Amino acid sequence: MRDTGPVWSRGDRAKAAARLMLGWIALLWLLEIADTLSGHALDDFGIVPRVPGELIDIVPASFIHFGFAHLVANTVPLLVLGFLAALGGLRRFAAVCAFVIVADGLGVWLISPAGTNTAGASGLIFGLFGYLVVTGLLLRRPLPLITAVLITAVWGGSFALGLSPTQAGVSWQAHLLGLASGVTAAFLFGPKPRSGPAPAGR
Repeated sequence: MRDTGPVWSRGDRAKAAARLMLGWIALLWLLEIADTLSGHALDDFGIVPRVPGELIDIVPASFIHFGFAHLVANTVPLLVLGFLAALGGLRRFAAVCAFVIVADGLGVWLISPAGTNTAGASGLIFGLFGYLVVTGLLLRRPLPLITAVLITAVWGGSFALGLSPTQAGVSWQAHLLGLASGVTAAFLFGPKPRSGPAPAGR
């Protein structure tokens, strides 16, 4: 996928990415405040598996959290990983996020245990992590590779723990499916390596 909008400088891209993610985080906090004031009425927008009517909650579920502790845990990784992913272009970022949210949500709806309610941005966070790491490996350019190494060093252990099925109250299914969706998105939407000049013959 190639961005076809106006050419922006790195500074312009950074400012746009920062504004987008700060606005996204502000929206999540406003929703959680509204959820608390309403007696947690918004929790109903989580995904209950294999109930046909719950399919309409696949997208809203990524914006709803079960309390402020849940939201706090997701705020910094979403802000940082979202900012880094958005530096590659807002249109590409929107496509990656939409793909991860829908694919992860459908997967949760299909395979999560019956009677559970899954919500939160962690599936998207795992997806952005997978997207950034795989994109860095595919591009093999210094900055994307350094980014992949740094985020793996900072969050790799936490993400590995998040994939464990032994944590009570944590949807490892959403995390695993989000990660898989992000890896897939890197191949579908990620920037392609630039072809170098053909070697000259002798």
